[in-house]
Amino acid sequence: MIPIRAYVAADFAGVAELWRAVFPDDPPYSRAEVAIPAKLAVQPQYLLIATDGERVVGTASGGYDGTRGWLYAVAVAASHRRQGLGARLVQAVEARLAAAGCGKINLQVRAGNADVTGFYESLGYCVEPRVSMGKRLGVNAGGTGTSGP
Repeated sequence: MIPIRAYVAADFAGVAELWRAVFPDDPPYSRAEVAIPAKLAVQPQYLLIATDGERVVGTASGGYDGTRGWLYAVAVAASHRRQGLGARLVQAVEARLAAAGCGKINLQVRAGNADVTGFYESLGYCVEPRVSMGKRLGVNAGGTGTSGP
């Protein structure tokens, strides 16, 4: 069975490679070079990694603000999909959030990504009647290629 564990600095290159493959259209502020240092500064215990030998083959990240939990960056290498690894990663983050007192987890899926929506529905998540809104702040707020999810 593929082990799931907390992220360590030596995982960076593997996570960056995986995210480039799984999220090729991500905006610059969601890429590993920006997102991982930001996550490590706030609740690093919710950044989990799955490895097959030395290779990073999965990630999941979460956060908790005291009211709601969030699930981010669930990624599984194409070679390891449909084997239950994604579900295990989500469940591992859920367990950590629940242990912190989190009673509800939110996540966002890009419109039109029916496969991913179906995956989350199989884990008990449902589409809620919400409008997702966002605003970029600070250094990544403007300029070409920095707007979007």
